Amino acid sequence: MITLHPDQLQQWLLQLFWPFVRIGACFMVAPLFGAAMVPARVRVVLAAAIAALICPLLPALPPVSPLSAAGLMITVEQVLIGVALGFCLQLAFDAVNLGGQMLANSMGLSFAFNLDPQRGGASSTPALGQLFTLLVMLTFLGLDGHTKLLEALVHSFATLPVAAGGLGAAGLEGVVGFGSHLFSGALAIALPGLTALLIVHLGFGVVSRAAPALNLFAVGLPLSLLCGLLIVLAALTAVQSSFIEGLEQAFRMIASLTGAQG
Repeated sequence: MITLHPDQLQQWLLQLFWPFVRIGACFMVAPLFGAAMVPARVRVVLAAAIAALICPLLPALPPVSPLSAAGLMITVEQVLIGVALGFCLQLAFDAVNLGGQMLANSMGLSFAFNLDPQRGGASSTPALGQLFTLLVMLTFLGLDGHTKLLEALVHSFATLPVAAGGLGAAGLEGVVGFGSHLFSGALAIALPGLTALLIVHLGFGVVSRAAPALNLFAVGLPLSLLCGLLIVLAALTAVQSSFIEGLEQAFRMIASLTGAQG
């Protein structure tokens, strides 16, 4: 008959708690896992299952009670690590979404909004941004990005073990600096289309000067929308390439934060 001592059970729960906190915090903000369409119970069960699987492989955890001051500090550090890893990857998706919004505003689709499945009914984005988001989400799954995220998350326990210290000031500063990739990535995606649409709008301006009686609101908007859709069709491959480059930068940043070689 197998008997469990209360101290043994408490020790097992302690070994599971801090890995679960880091993994669960990452799943809260990471793309795909943190989407509003994924129920919170699924994220909790998945985080607990992964934590239970990797617990025997982890380095020795500090003999500190989670309810003590030092234990609460370690818990906060695990949350920061998990959120930082998921946040870096989420920026690659948000850059594509922002680039789609910039294009939609220039081509006359800024009024076409859909509910954002990533953030729930409280948020809405232009339809073009949703199209780009779905495209890069399929690309992310096709490149096994979700498994790479799990691999980086699991390896982070070896290179950044559960202990006092966490990311440190340099790591947090690096995460804040990496936020600039949101704007640079969006500009890289939207700039070719914005340039082409600017030429189209300049052409409309010339036409309005040559024929002042022409109603540009009746003619210009449909032509601008048509030209914009053709530009989007031609730029889908470039959007995918820009996203893959941003994804590689995000994984390099994750490797830099955790001290892994990547």
